[in-house]
Amino acid sequence: MAGIDITALRPRIDAAVHAQLARGRADLTELAPEADDLLDAISDLMAGGKLLRPTFLYLGYRAAGRPDGDGAVALASAMEFVQAAALIHDDVIDSSDTRRGAPTVHRALASAHAQRGWEGDGSAFGVAGAILAGNLCLGWADQAYDECGLPSADLERGRATFDLMRAQLMAGQYLDVVGSVRPWAGASPAERVAIAERVITYKSAKYSIQQPLLIGARTGGLTGAALAALAAYGLDLGIAFQLRDDVLGVFGDPGVTGKPAGDDLREGKRTVLIAHTLALAAHADRTYVETHLGDAALTPEAVQRLRAIIAGCGATDAVEAAIAARATSAAQALAGADVDQDAAAALGAMIETVTDRHA
Repeated sequence: MAGIDITALRPRIDAAVHAQLARGRADLTELAPEADDLLDAISDLMAGGKLLRPTFLYLGYRAAGRPDGDGAVALASAMEFVQAAALIHDDVIDSSDTRRGAPTVHRALASAHAQRGWEGDGSAFGVAGAILAGNLCLGWADQAYDECGLPSADLERGRATFDLMRAQLMAGQYLDVVGSVRPWAGASPAERVAIAERVITYKSAKYSIQQPLLIGARTGGLTGAALAALAAYGLDLGIAFQLRDDVLGVFGDPGVTGKPAGDDLREGKRTVLIAHTLALAAHADRTYVETHLGDAALTPEAVQRLRAIIAGCGATDAVEAAIAARATSAAQALAGADVDQDAAAALGAMIETVTDRHA
């Protein structure tokens, strides 16, 4: 058997995304040219995605033993619109300047405001436009899901998970916001790690891998122990994925991540990596981290010192060990899953892809 070619899947998902964007643009033709900036900003953002979530939805569908088809690919593309909405809103919350190596949507719209010499606060205009752009993407996600071409009975099986995923994503994002302002001073090192893991579970891990996988699997008709095994695989790999992302947020190459070096440090993200740092660093180093974490004006020299503290105290090693343990657990869960073997092979290969140190 030829197996499932993930590389060949990507341009097909891209084509489905662009078809939905074209359909959405056609619906708004009568609002042009005023709506063009909004539509262009969304299109630019969606041109640079890794298509991780659509890939897992598609593989979940195939894991149920269903054949390849354009309907499955179109269904998978719905995930990219949920992701676009999440990124646009997340960048507003974090006041981020760049995403995927380009200006964030709210910054791009603020620039358009300035270039045209419009009245009022350009930054507020950009934020307003970004909120609306994110909402528009959520609407297009529904449209892509409902009109993908698969039988309505199949789509109904996955719909509850699709809706749950979006609700938990939004609430998980709020957990992250709460975590950024709730003092950690009274929490033990173990409690800090647990709090950070809870945030990444609902903000990222379930939404990035587990729930897209289950949407596809349930749509394909998978039930029982096989579905439970995929859920276990997806949660462990989703947590490993976010832990890797947190490491890259501090140590990653901007040319690969698309964000400035040390951006997570400037944003003050209270990640598992930072929780381990505060538990393991010497007193003076811990004080330095607590003082400088969240400083938007953090200099390159300060970023380098923070990196040295995080790596030197053993926090990076602790997170790397957690990533490896989660990846192993995901592989074990997958090995016990009674699913289509081509899909299982592809899901096995995805473990290395999403935990790659150079991703």
